[in-house]
Amino acid sequence: MDAQRNLEHVLRAAREVFGELGYGAPMEDVARRARVGVGTVYRRFPSKDVLVRRIAEEETARLTDQARTALGQEEEPWSALSRFLRTSVESGAGRLLPPRMLRVEVGTALTGQDPARVPQQRQAEPGTGGELRLVEPREVPDAEQDSAGTGALLDVVGRLVERAREAGELRSDVTVADVLLVIATAAPALPDTAQQAAASERLLEILLEGLRSRPA
Repeated sequence: MDAQRNLEHVLRAAREVFGELGYGAPMEDVARRARVGVGTVYRRFPSKDVLVRRIAEEETARLTDQARTALGQEEEPWSALSRFLRTSVESGAGRLLPPRMLRVEVGTALTGQDPARVPQQRQAEPGTGGELRLVEPREVPDAEQDSAGTGALLDVVGRLVERAREAGELRSDVTVADVLLVIATAAPALPDTAQQAAASERLLEILLEGLRSRPA
């Protein structure tokens, strides 16, 4: 019973720490938040990569369920997409997506790389003149997608995006990658829960307005 309780404490702490600090946070921070020794964490998860994978898989599955619910219960395409975005932002699961799903590329020159941060943001090298773009999920190697069970998430979010685009309610240039970036960034980690909820709601409203198509 104690072992199961410790595991639950570690997983809860890992979600909180990685959600606030990114996947680059050390295991010691997770142990402190869980109020257990770091050895207890390593007994359950022999490396940080194993723990990160566990958290990423669980949160990706949660987002997939949220997307499926929105797709199945909302008849209007825009209502389905916006419901998914609101639910996912409120849950904070977007901050814990597999890191490789959220990459910003500038031309062919990527600098300031921090593979553990979610989302990854990179700046152009001086003089490169590259354009900033979000790497599409289909460009992520299959092994990376499958390792975190992201295939189902990409499929159902793709259907939400396609329906809203075909209905003329979503900007034609908005992609699945854009939607994933929204849910990863629209829930800032703030120390005060009331401020965090208010900030997330305000930011999401602005982002939703940016996603909607406008009459010509």
